[in-house]
Amino acid sequence: MKSLLALTLLAAVVALPASPTLAAETQAAAKPDLAKGQTISTQVCGACHTADGSRGSPANPIIGGQHADYLFKQLEEFKTGKRKNAVMTGMATPLSTEDMKNVAAFYASKPTKPGFAKNKDLVLLGEKIYRGGIAAKQVPACAGCHSPTGAGIPAQYPRVGGQHADYTEAQLNAFRAGARGNSPQMSTIAAKLSDKEIKAVSDYMAGLR
Repeated sequence: MKSLLALTLLAAVVALPASPTLAAETQAAAKPDLAKGQTISTQVCGACHTADGSRGSPANPIIGGQHADYLFKQLEEFKTGKRKNAVMTGMATPLSTEDMKNVAAFYASKPTKPGFAKNKDLVLLGEKIYRGGIAAKQVPACAGCHSPTGAGIPAQYPRVGGQHADYTEAQLNAFRAGARGNSPQMSTIAAKLSDKEIKAVSDYMAGLR
């Protein structure tokens, strides 16, 4: 009888609706704070990535308008050492999980700014690789994951349209050489590309919009 009563009480408790206050607090806690993200940007990131993450030095990525989940993942992997970069590891290490989510959301909220391809001799090769891949080398089309416009897929694949060609080229070379190892998929693809193919597709992506 006591067991039956206990089970009945337990079922009643489980069936109770969640407290509106608790649900609101949970939702608020989960939502990134853009103002705090802006403060971190000003204090930590802006010198290299600019205040809005736009077109700074070609050696540094454009992060304005990049997917928040992707930015958070990269910061987390710099912090843990899964992605190697002495400067970024130093910047990410002091940041808490909340800090990283806030600054990622801040940069993701910024509008993207168009870039342009510079090498007219390689643009057709770059377009061919991006849109159709290289069947003979079993290289898939970049557009399959990063979308025809280079916008990427949130939480899965980064925005590459408008990115600095120099930066993209450097990352593809790093994937190919094994210096960047936080994406086995990209390491496999980059390993099949020649210097000319990497340069061509990097330049082509810079002009996507």
